[in-house]
Amino acid sequence: MGLFGRKRSGVRRGSYSADVEHLRSWASVREGVEGFVEPQTTVTETTMLLVAKDGEWTRRRIAGPDAAKKLARSMRMPVYDVQLVGYPQRMRDHDARQKVLRRREELRRLAD
Repeated sequence: MGLFGRKRSGVRRGSYSADVEHLRSWASVREGVEGFVEPQTTVTETTMLLVAKDGEWTRRRIAGPDAAKKLARSMRMPVYDVQLVGYPQRMRDHDARQKVLRRREELRRLAD
């Protein structure tokens, strides 16, 4: 093999079925879930971010933007291009709340 013959990026290739199943099962037990498609980069494949009404979120890789749209249609949820609309504020608010809760728990453990 030549010097430049091997792909060296950190991108995993292969089956997306476990990732799609995770997205489906995650969305099935939460309310108000919306999908956000994140573009492929030099180090990551295309991903789909799901955000629930309360801001809880999950992210998994997906075969591409068309596959994300198809999945969202099958689950009857809206899907957006994150490059066009950005990330929802409720997601950032959720992360901030979780950070405060983790810090409180850490301080509680130290006090014991």
